[in-house]
Amino acid sequence: MKLWQWAGAGICAFAVTVSVINASWIAPRPKGPLILVAHRGVAQQIDHRGITPETCTAERMVESEHDFIDNTLRSFSNARHFGADAIALQVHPTRDGRMVAFHDWTVDCRTEGHGAVRELTLAELKKLDVGYGYTSDGGKTHPLRGKGVGGMPTVEEVLREAPRMRLIFQFKSKDPADADALLAELRRGGAAASEPRFGFYGHPAVLRRVKQLEPRAWTFAVQDTKACLTDYVKFGWTSYVPRSCRNTTVMVPLNYQWAIWGWPKRFLARMAGAGTKVILTGDYKDKGALGLDRPEQLGKVPRDFRGYLWIEDFYDVGRALEN
Repeated sequence: MKLWQWAGAGICAFAVTVSVINASWIAPRPKGPLILVAHRGVAQQIDHRGITPETCTAERMVESEHDFIDNTLRSFSNARHFGADAIALQVHPTRDGRMVAFHDWTVDCRTEGHGAVRELTLAELKKLDVGYGYTSDGGKTHPLRGKGVGGMPTVEEVLREAPRMRLIFQFKSKDPADADALLAELRRGGAAASEPRFGFYGHPAVLRRVKQLEPRAWTFAVQDTKACLTDYVKFGWTSYVPRSCRNTTVMVPLNYQWAIWGWPKRFLARMAGAGTKVILTGDYKDKGALGLDRPEQLGKVPRDFRGYLWIEDFYDVGRALEN
């Protein structure tokens, strides 16, 4: 046999070996449930094109047939009614030591108030209309104005509204003291950060403080999920699970499934063996990934996927899952 023939045979043998090592079809069926995450509950959708940190997103509202307002008790309870297993919510401390659910850093965009959430008392926040600023026609109409008065809930109220649901809290600041405030609010509601139904994500400094207070808590930073995904794409073909993918969380965008060695069943088995949770998001674009926002994206979710399915538009996508 000539040298080039030996080389060709070696390449073929290598390709077959890699294919078998990473074959999803011969991997065991993943254990555990499919967990549907309603990001912000049932929420108004936003046109994200050209958005910057200074953009008032309520002014980029997409015309909608429903009047749900994100991060409100009504939004959360209806997400559960539509089939959500978990809710991802944004949280802030108040000036008087409580913790509330609200998307923005300040109240200027979505309400008639002014100032950072953390600079206002709970009583002041409770007077605001959290639907005040929404418009889909450049300010000609405000269809949610008057429907969100007193609608900013405390975390304690969320716990009462959704007593058994999984809750994933997003810290909006870099201040480690926010971890103390949130865990105190959980205790006020009769819950503990160590409960498996809770997750925490945000800035690494805040998450380190959560871990100091409760080492068993599930925490994850976007930087960590990206590190795991990048390293796994490099080394996963060998079946090796990189250190960055152990005891952590990894987010997989829908349009990057093709790059994941052993996707889905083999990959899920490797992550489970490494103690790592898997979140499937919408497409990665413009330096970020949102949750699923169109029902047709459900066709790209593998039947055997088990883990967290992050959904941005639970009104349309969540209801489509019921059909």
